[in-house]
Amino acid sequence: MDQRRMDHRDVDAAVAEMLRVLGPHTSEDWSGPAGTLSWSCRETAAHVAHDLFAYACQLTARPDDAYLPLDLTVRPSASLTEVLQAVSACGGLLSAALAAAPPEARAWHWGPTDPTGFAAMGVTETLVHTHDITTGLGLVWEPPADAAAAALIRLFPDAPSTAEGAVTPGQALLWCTGRTTLPGLPRRTSWTWRAAVAEE
Repeated sequence: MDQRRMDHRDVDAAVAEMLRVLGPHTSEDWSGPAGTLSWSCRETAAHVAHDLFAYACQLTARPDDAYLPLDLTVRPSASLTEVLQAVSACGGLLSAALAAAPPEARAWHWGPTDPTGFAAMGVTETLVHTHDITTGLGLVWEPPADAAAAALIRLFPDAPSTAEGAVTPGQALLWCTGRTTLPGLPRRTSWTWRAAVAEE
């Protein structure tokens, strides 16, 4: 697996992949559930924009004990194309915040989290929710292997091994986030990631 530190380029690539996959399907009905979620496909895309925005704000303000008291609202009247534009804009904000943040920067996400943690969370949110939406739309898609492998290393130390090739990094990421079964492993009904870092 790739041991590199995740950064703004990973977020850019994940958002570009989401737009590539979903952009051609904005004329379809996104009112149905996104995979196993209770949210609709449209609501799930708006949620991605919200999370990318929230991570950008955290990394910019660097609070040490809580999330900032603000939220992103995507207007109900927005078209699906505009919802994806909101994802692109918020991904750009997170990318810019990551590019500007020094490695020693810390901001709160259930503990002190470094820039690579925010990059990994942004990538994971984007990719797993893209999978939710593609599932809801009846499309077949899996998170890209390189991005999934890097996110697994940063956020999921208990991830199943992909070394033998029986499980792809994309499948492992979906399993870690409760979206699929794997041979001998039932689907998770609860899960968490490890974004905060131990402070010396």
